Amino acid sequence: MASSLNDAGRALVDGPNFATIATINPDGSPQTSVVWVARDGADLLFSTVVGRKKDRNLRRDPRVSVSIFDIAQPYSYIEVRGEVTLTEEGGRELINSLSQKYTGADYTADGPEDVRVVVRLTPQRVVGTAA
Repeated sequence: MASSLNDAGRALVDGPNFATIATINPDGSPQTSVVWVARDGADLLFSTVVGRKKDRNLRRDPRVSVSIFDIAQPYSYIEVRGEVTLTEEGGRELINSLSQKYTGADYTADGPEDVRVVVRLTPQRVVGTAA
């Protein structure tokens, strides 16, 4: 069991591979979402909008699990567990960077009232076939 990403794990995060995050609902049940993901050093970054389910769950309970698999080799995957911090600073820049990585264009789906949040996950446990 590792607590940081190895070369294979970093390659998964750095490639255009989708991630699934699991947060905890108020009743204790899991809530999952597919997200785009990036890396800042050893930390994983993803984005959400203030007030959405992910945002509300993570502000209440910062524990999260993120699974990322290689779209070309789905049996190559990592699961990263830890706690997140959230900040609005850099939120718009992150979603545009993620959109460029995954689609080749800036992100245009948010409404003018949407406030983007940077979610930073510092790994506490990393498992999987690419761990």
